[in-house]
Formats: sequence, C-alpha cells, structure tokens
Amino acid sequence: MGKKKVTSSDVAKAAGVSQATVSMVLNRKYNVSFSKETIQKVEQAAGEMGYEIPKRKKRKESRKEKLIVVFCPNLTNPYYVMLLQGIETRAKEQGFGLFICNTQRELKMEERYLKMMWELKPLGIIYTCNPSRCFMELVEELAEHIPIVVVNNQNERLNVDAVELDNSKLGRLMARHLLELGHRKVAYIAPPLTTRQKQRSKRVEGFLKEFESRGLKQNVIIKAADEKIDMSVPNIDSEYKIGYDLTKELLREQNDVTAIVGLNDMIAFGIMDALQSEKYKVPGDISVMGCDNTLFARMHKVSLTTIEHFVVFKGRDACDIIMKKIASQNSKVSEFQPISTYHVEYEPKLIVRGTTSYAKTKISSKAKNISNKLKDKS
Repeated sequence: MGKKKVTSSDVAKAAGVSQATVSMVLNRKYNVSFSKETIQKVEQAAGEMGYEIPKRKKRKESRKEKLIVVFCPNLTNPYYVMLLQGIETRAKEQGFGLFICNTQRELKMEERYLKMMWELKPLGIIYTCNPSRCFMELVEELAEHIPIVVVNNQNERLNVDAVELDNSKLGRLMARHLLELGHRKVAYIAPPLTTRQKQRSKRVEGFLKEFESRGLKQNVIIKAADEKIDMSVPNIDSEYKIGYDLTKELLREQNDVTAIVGLNDMIAFGIMDALQSEKYKVPGDISVMGCDNTLFARMHKVSLTTIEHFVVFKGRDACDIIMKKIASQNSKVSEFQPISTYHVEYEPKLIVRGTTSYAKTKISSKAKNISNKLKDKS
C-alpha cells in the first residue's frame, strides 16, 4: 500500500493548533497575527511530516465574449430594426453576441462610441448607415485592425467592406411606377436633406431625374423637414410626424397633386393619415407610395405600395462578411495576410399594393365637394 498523504489536519494535531491556523500560517495570511512560537511549531511540524501545500488550481481565464458592435443612427425606424434582425440572426447562429451603439445621429455620440472600440476590441463592427464624413479617417484606421462593414449608399466610395444600396435607383423605380400610372404633378416628402444624410438626397435625386427625362421635373414638389429635426433625439413617431405635418402644409399650398411619395414607409403612413383627415381618398384622389417594405406596409388598412430592397438579407450579408474576415485572419494558407474588400448589392423590387392607382384626369371627389359647397353658398 502507498504511503498515506499528510494532510493539514495531521499537521494541526502534531503542532497542537487548529487546522485553520495551519492553513493561515503556511499560506502566509498576514492579516492575522500569530506568535513566533506558534508559527515555528506549525512550520516545524509541516517540515518534519513532509506536508506539501496543495497547489491552487489556476482559474481558467473566462472566455472572452465573441462580440460584434453595431452602429445604428436610431431605433425608431423599422428599417434599422429589420437590419438588426438580419445581423442578429446570423450572429446568433455563429455564437456571437451584439453590442448596439445607438448614435441618435449625434456626432459627439458617434465619436464617443468609436473611441471606445480600441478598448472594447470587438471581433467586428457593422455600420447600418454611412459613417459621418468627419470620422471616416478613424473608421478606416479601425478597419486596419478590426473587420468593419458598412451598409451604405453605393455612391459613397469607402475603403472598407460594404453592403451597398443604390438609393438613386430606388428613387427612379418609384418615379417610373407613378409615371406609368399617368401621374404628372406629384410631391415628394422627406426628412432633412443634409450633406450628412446624403443617402436621402440620392433617393430624391433619382426620383427627380426620372421625371426630368420626361420633361416634367418642374412638376415635382420637394418638401423636406427642417434640419433642426436631426439635431434632436428621434421619437418613435418622428418620421411619421414629418409625413403628416408636411402633407398638411402641402395641401394648404397645392390642390392639384395626384400622388405623394414618402422617402420611407414611416413617412408614407403619416402622409396617408393626413390625407384621410382632410377627407381625401387613397388612392382614389391621391396615390401614396413609400420605400423599404417594412412590416407595417402590409398591415395598414390600405396596404402600402413600396420598394423592397431586402433589408433583412443585407443585415445577414454584413454579418457574413465579418465572419469571412475573422476566418481569414485565423487561418494561414501563406505567410501573407490576404487583403480583400467585399461589396454586395441587391436589385430593388417594386411592390404594388393598394395605395397607388391611375391618376385621375377628371376632377377629384374632394374638389367636387369644395365646388358643391361654393355653389350652395352662392
């Protein structure tokens, strides 16, 4: 039989002290004071008996969370929620967690989050819109160390991976649909068209170019919200209110438009409700169109005609690009690290529903009502 292993209890008996005292003395617990005699007795007994202090099991370093950071300008527009849904689905499948940075379109907030990335060291970063121009240098510097993907406007050439969107193409597609239905006098309602939000302007430009090609550019009324709206934290109904308020303003100024377009679905819902409150029929009197094909587009009382550009798929693709970059960093097939830039683009698709129809060539029911009231008064 093998020799019995000496325990701290055996040492305690031999030294005439408690087991706790043995443990504290031998492990040099200096926060408790013992007499020199006690320390000497314990150390002598341990030495004579050949007692060895058990080696502590080293704590396994907690596994670092596989983290992807997502920069988002706001979480009130279903478009961004759909992008996040696509990103999260793919990230979850691959065992990654998400950290959402909601910048609220605020430069200081975006800068603060970007500077945090050096310390946070995520495995990848996804921008769900174009980074602000003043931070592009910082974004490209980060991209040299961390895979970064931007879901961006195709016309913005960036030195990072991108899931692209040709916003001017979306605008042309919207215009083409209305022109085919005979609409010649139309309005376009948009959020602030600032240089920071170039993707919005590109969508409007595409729309105008299509009307210009038919010699009808002067027949398009552009109504954009004031720039100060982008300076405040967006509410859940911010874009809806843009559509609602600017439509009310439009109707006070013009009564001959046959179609109104919203830059996105949320604005289009505001347009529809404003028209209803003014007793206009959609699409009988005025057609309405949106863009993004969000979930609510098919849940409204009158389903919205809109543009599908596969937002959820873009989110998945952005995440897939991050995964590919991480995989290429971890696998060496040669002594050199491969440099690759991915660019993905989907072809947008017109979704015709119940809010657009042929332009009325005769007087509308709303105009008839006004005319009849005037006749009655006379």
